[in-house]
Amino acid sequence: MIPRTYRRYVAIGDSTTEGLDDPDGRGGYRGWADRFAEHVARAQFGGVVEYANLAIRGRTTARIRAEQLQPALDLRPDLATVVAGMNDILRKSFDLAAVARDIHAMQHALVAQGATVLTFTLPDPAPVMPMARPLRGRVLALNDEIRKVTADSGAILLDLGAYPVASDPRLWGDDRLHANGAGHERIGAALAYTLGLPGFDDSWAAELPPLSVRRRHQVVAAELAWVRRHMLPWAGRHLLGRSSGDNRECKRPALAPVVLLDP
Repeated sequence: MIPRTYRRYVAIGDSTTEGLDDPDGRGGYRGWADRFAEHVARAQFGGVVEYANLAIRGRTTARIRAEQLQPALDLRPDLATVVAGMNDILRKSFDLAAVARDIHAMQHALVAQGATVLTFTLPDPAPVMPMARPLRGRVLALNDEIRKVTADSGAILLDLGAYPVASDPRLWGDDRLHANGAGHERIGAALAYTLGLPGFDDSWAAELPPLSVRRRHQVVAAELAWVRRHMLPWAGRHLLGRSSGDNRECKRPALAPVVLLDP
């Protein structure tokens, strides 16, 4: 049995909470938040859980706080997830202290209203995206701050970044910025285990078999293809001051019953 019954789950954040890159087969995205909501529903008396997902791709932590926190509070969740920071890390203007303050403020506000709040640290990007190695220091620094503010706010931490499997390229999508379906499945299971839902254990953290060694020309070809398909379009958008989340709305703005899909 879980220690309390959850009736209203609200997720706030950016593209990872929205569910990229885990297609739902209907033109949208499923993602770890949807999967976690299903796990909570299955654990409770006939699956009676309402779920809203206010996340929008491309959002910085400051915008998540400004645009999503109050709507989340208005929904009166008893369970919430707050995941943010990667879009800040990718910007020249990255302000570690400001990001940490915003994450703490969001966690604290939801906890103070009575919600159980979960979050997680970010995986090391270097094994997934070698060209992102210069950003590794920022990720590690932000993870340290997430650990500190979560301990202070009373939220619950899944220290995902501490597990090597979180950075296994086979759990990431083609753009190397978002988990694939298998990666989102693991995160959803990890959150369920962290919350103490019955039927979950630490098997989500099991490492995959060793990667086969690729020849140098295969590595070079893959890197060039990734630059062409993903890095250059991203850089072009940001040079023009645009975001992938421009003119987008969240996928679940209101609480609605969770529809149980196949695990």
